[in-house]
Amino acid sequence: MNRYCFCLQVKPDRLDEYVDRHREVWPDMQAALRDSGWHNYSLFLREDGLLIGYVEADDLEAAQRAMAATEVNTRWQAEMTEFFTAAGGGSNGRPPDESFVLLPEIFHLTETTSAGDRYDSRN
Repeated sequence: MNRYCFCLQVKPDRLDEYVDRHREVWPDMQAALRDSGWHNYSLFLREDGLLIGYVEADDLEAAQRAMAATEVNTRWQAEMTEFFTAAGGGSNGRPPDESFVLLPEIFHLTETTSAGDRYDSRN
């Protein structure tokens, strides 16, 4: 299972409502995420609107395509777009789940962490 981390920028004046929306994510949206291959999905929000997401998936692009094909995701993204700045997904014409910036993993603690793959700033 691959780990992915991404960021988006929520409009600071919409933080409370954004948080409220995520207190009760629609059951059919949650089911669609699971069925599409999203696992251990979490969102973290800083007070200035920086949103960090973490998700595990065998193939994130395939999981995104599967979600894009669902009616519930189309409805959810339409409602969520207004919460994001243009630079952070939203007003740029693409839904937030297609606009986030992936962050490269530079360290992961395991039971046997070694000097394996290193971060390459050229990526």
